[in-house]
Amino acid sequence: MIRVRRAPVPLALPALLAVLFLLLPLAGVLAHAPWGSLAERLTTPAVREALGLSLTVSVWALALSLLLGMPLAWVLARVDFRGKALVRVVVMLPMVLPPTVAGVALLQGFGRRGLLGGVLSDWFGVSLPFSTAGAVVAAAFVAMPFLVISLEGALAGLDPRYEETAASLGAGPLRAFLTVTVPMVGPGLVAGAALCWARALGEFGATITFAGNLPGTTQTLPLQVYLLLQNDPDGAVAVSLLLLVTAAAVLVALRGRWLGHAAVREARPAAAPVTGEERDGTARDAGAAEEPDGGAAKAGTADGPDGAYAAEAAWPLSAEVRGATALALDVPAGTTVAVVGPNGAGKSTLLRALLGLTPRATATTLRLDGRELAGLPPHRRGIAWVPQDGALFPHLSALANTAYGLRAQGVPRARARVEARRRLERLGVGHLAHRKPGQLSGGQAQRVALARALAARPRLLLLDEPLAALDQTTRARVRHALRQHLAGFPGVCLIVTHDPVEAVSLADRVLVLEEGRLVQYAEPAEVARHPRSPWVARMLGRNAWPGIVRDGGLDTPDGARLVTAAEPAPADGTAALAVVAPEAVSLHAARPSGSPRNVWRGTVRELTAHGARLRVLVTGGPGAPSDVVAEVTPAAAAELRLAEGAGVWVSVKATEITVVPL
Repeated sequence: MIRVRRAPVPLALPALLAVLFLLLPLAGVLAHAPWGSLAERLTTPAVREALGLSLTVSVWALALSLLLGMPLAWVLARVDFRGKALVRVVVMLPMVLPPTVAGVALLQGFGRRGLLGGVLSDWFGVSLPFSTAGAVVAAAFVAMPFLVISLEGALAGLDPRYEETAASLGAGPLRAFLTVTVPMVGPGLVAGAALCWARALGEFGATITFAGNLPGTTQTLPLQVYLLLQNDPDGAVAVSLLLLVTAAAVLVALRGRWLGHAAVREARPAAAPVTGEERDGTARDAGAAEEPDGGAAKAGTADGPDGAYAAEAAWPLSAEVRGATALALDVPAGTTVAVVGPNGAGKSTLLRALLGLTPRATATTLRLDGRELAGLPPHRRGIAWVPQDGALFPHLSALANTAYGLRAQGVPRARARVEARRRLERLGVGHLAHRKPGQLSGGQAQRVALARALAARPRLLLLDEPLAALDQTTRARVRHALRQHLAGFPGVCLIVTHDPVEAVSLADRVLVLEEGRLVQYAEPAEVARHPRSPWVARMLGRNAWPGIVRDGGLDTPDGARLVTAAEPAPADGTAALAVVAPEAVSLHAARPSGSPRNVWRGTVRELTAHGARLRVLVTGGPGAPSDVVAEVTPAAAAELRLAEGAGVWVSVKATEITVVPL
């Protein structure tokens, strides 16, 4: 937003007039207030009675608004349904209706001859008009929209992944709402509640029309002002001043939180630099609170007395997913599967489908240890999920975050915290147990998110790029700790990753997805030797060109022909992938002669460092492979005078090309 020091005169003058227009009546109340007798007028029995009644009515109206308005705000912010726009119009109507019209509407709805009032009177003997309960209903009718609109804005700004993560840890919808949603939208809720209460305190028109003006029963302070204007104008000004000061105090306390604009604080921790303390994991904060030693038993029926899984525990996975991502999985217990593929391939959609969190894909069959879970809600599936950003609950400490899943499963607080601290210690962040997520670096927060998922004792573990936020040193240590856990994990773990090192070092199998479909499912060594996807080959650092086998070579879609020497050669017409390692690609200043049977002219597009060597991306011309990556030494690059835009000759021996049938 552009901010200026001085407003232009054509805008400043009308703005000043607007402020004066709004301020002048308020200043009139202050100027004509009977300051000398103010205390005496505000302590008369009638005013005290009206004040007490106003407070009672406004508090009960606020309670009714919270009871009904909070769920309504959540539905409007989170659920898509037909007629949603109409419901929102109904919510906002009381804010724009003339107060007397609102009172007439209440009479037609809740009066003795109203739509519901007759039922209440005949069946239950309850009559709302001209009663204190009627005053509460009138105040709630006009005040509830302020709460709903403010809270809906706050909820709309809250990433639903926090609630989804809570569900994956075993928290039911109500528990997730009360322990995650409400605390995270606390400022917006407080703002809406304050505005709702202030509006209920100042309600006049609907109350006098529907509930009347009965002293001690429905005569609130605004109605008292109306009466005083006829007999005691100074008294009316005094009571008006009281209401004015109350309303102003509420608005000042909100400090710009109207409509929830400041309701949801940024929950994502800043990526602070990784310190030496974070790397070695040995330092301990002096202020870290220690947990009691008792209650070390763990949650979950498969746990042994020392917190390890029982020897007989085994949770194989069998699933069939349909929709934007479609595949069938049958994974033995104790298997870790790396899910790889280009962006948009459906990797995260697969995880969310198994969790039951997306309409884009559905697990029509989901069995863990032979139990069918596809029809169960997310919090009852026993599947823990770590999203890409960790989604730590910002209002809880690292220890409370880690213990959340155990507490949701009914584990006593002391036992849950002991297990949570043990998990944090194993991942090298035990000394940060007392810190909130906003006080953690990106790497620290990701390790806490991992500890939280592992502590929940899931039967299926889903990790969406769990190590992406870590530096290389920390990543290696966390990878080692994760490998140790997965070695004894009796369930199945799916890890979405773009890192070939993670895929090879952590996974027993690699699942390759492209455009939501299964391309390859094999052991890491087999995928490395015979990748069936150009993207996977390039992820592994190799060149790959798809094409059709013909006459001892491979014809690519861009018109290039590669001569191969594969034995045995695939049959002509077979769709295949030609794979070449970068170190098998040679670059020359002039056209080479001799044994290479694949030679073409290209242009250097990019040079990047790769360890002690350089990787050179060369774009081919017409009739040549579109892109090829070669590895050369810095000395060779200097001798060839390689630079972006320079022309080079590329050669690849036929014997260096691996042909993988697709």
